[in-house]
Formats: sequence, C-alpha cells, structure tokens
Amino acid sequence: MRFAVVAHVPSATNLALAARGWNGMPGELLAPREALLALGRGDVALARLDVRRSLDGVEEGLWALERLAEAGVNVLNHPDAVVRAHDKLLTARILRRAGLPHPRTKLVERNSGVPDLDFPAVLKPRFGSWGADVQLCHDRAELEAALAGLACRLWFRATGAVAQELIPPLGHDLRIIVARGRIVGAAKRIAAGGEWRTNVALGARVVPAEPPPVAVQLALAAAEASGLDLVGVDLLPTGPGGFSVIELNGAVDIRPLYGFGSRDVYADAMAALAGESAQPPAVVAQIS
Repeated sequence: MRFAVVAHVPSATNLALAARGWNGMPGELLAPREALLALGRGDVALARLDVRRSLDGVEEGLWALERLAEAGVNVLNHPDAVVRAHDKLLTARILRRAGLPHPRTKLVERNSGVPDLDFPAVLKPRFGSWGADVQLCHDRAELEAALAGLACRLWFRATGAVAQELIPPLGHDLRIIVARGRIVGAAKRIAAGGEWRTNVALGARVVPAEPPPVAVQLALAAAEASGLDLVGVDLLPTGPGGFSVIELNGAVDIRPLYGFGSRDVYADAMAALAGESAQPPAVVAQIS
C-alpha cells in the first residue's frame, strides 16, 4: 500500500502532510499524472489541487483524480468536492442548501449587465484566492467601474465573477481545519493596517486560536456539506457570538501554529484522515 499527497506545488503544507504518512507508512508528494502511474487499488491519495494562479479554474489534474478513483484508489478530497470548494458560486449553493450562514451571492457574467445588488457589496473572482482582484463596491457607480475594469481580465471572460453582500469587517476572521469530521487546528487571521481583507498574501498576521463552540459546530457542518475530507473553513465574525461561513478551502495552507497547544496539526490531520482515535484534548472539551 502507498500513500501520496497529490499536488503540483511542493508547499510547506503538502510536504508536511506527506511526511506524516498514513498509519505509520511513509508518504510521498506526486503530481496528478505521476500519481496515475504510481498508485493502484488499495492505495490512498490525498488530493490537494488548488485554484490556478490565473484565477480561471482549478489546477490541471481533476481527470487524473477521477481515473484514480475508478481504479480503486481511495481518493480523499474527491474531485467533485474540490470543485465545489474552489467555485464560489457552487460553495454558496451547497451552504445555502445546508441552511448555513453565508453572504448572499450572485453570478456576474461579462455580457449580463450590471446586477441589482444591496450595497455595499464585494466583487470577487468565481475561482479566487489570495485576495486577488477582490473589490469592495459601496454603490452602483463603484460596481459599474469595477466591472469595466474587469472586462480585460481573462478569468472574468472565462468564468465570470461573483458579487456578495458585505459582512461588515471587524478586522479579523477565523480559519478552522476539519479532517473527516474532527477539528484538528484553528487560527485567527488579523488584517493588516488599513486593509479590510484578511488574506495573508495581503499582509494579514496569523495567530493561534481556540474556536468557540458555535464556530466549531458551524465549521463541522460546513465541512460535511462540502464533502471534503480535509478542508479549511473560513468564518467571519458577525457580532457577539455570531459567525458566517465566508469560504471553503480545498487546498488549505496550514501552519504549525494552527495546532492546539503543543500538538502537531499535520499529524493530527493525518491521524483523523486515517481513522485513528487520537483527538486534540482542547477540541474534545469544546465539542462536549
């Protein structure tokens, strides 16, 4: 039996997850085409395909994941679930069907005209990450100007954008890591000075956090709705004790500080995926 993290980029997270292995068995990092040649029935593949840097879809290799599953490989993060997490329109639909709090979302296509929205609103790529090309529009005039500016973007022509109601920013959000129904890590992201977005790529700081019970339950429900085995759930605070699910991350970056106390978040994630019984004590206490 072999275990592999299937990804294109040797990121710190991908390498750490592969290094922790599967039930004591060493793992490896393989590109989708390499995995198709190397893995067979009974092997395990953790899919970690991300959004393309061009913001026009998911990285190449979904077809390879499908073929691996057909060949009897246990594919964690099934390709259908990966797409649902990366496509913000599909994310909005699955969260709405699950009855979970999420900003009202509309598709905006190149030739569809200016949509009727409640303002302020956030305009973002349908397949987006890193805060790239995310714009805050306070009124219709700003929305029209933003759409005019996107007319030359290849990603906008290919997939359109989504417009969402603005959750009033409080300067921070909460990212919770869920692995097969277990909370294995969490952190607070604090926006840079003068910035309303909490993306690390835009200067946000990441600090350890222990999520409150309401956030734990919301993250678990969002993870279940996503169908992903390993997912990062981003929650925006909506006031005292309240949260809204803002995004699902099918290839979430995880830092060591996400672990609870002195625990190894990567080892806890892999243990949960492999069905081992160990669980971070802090989270056990919160759920109970």
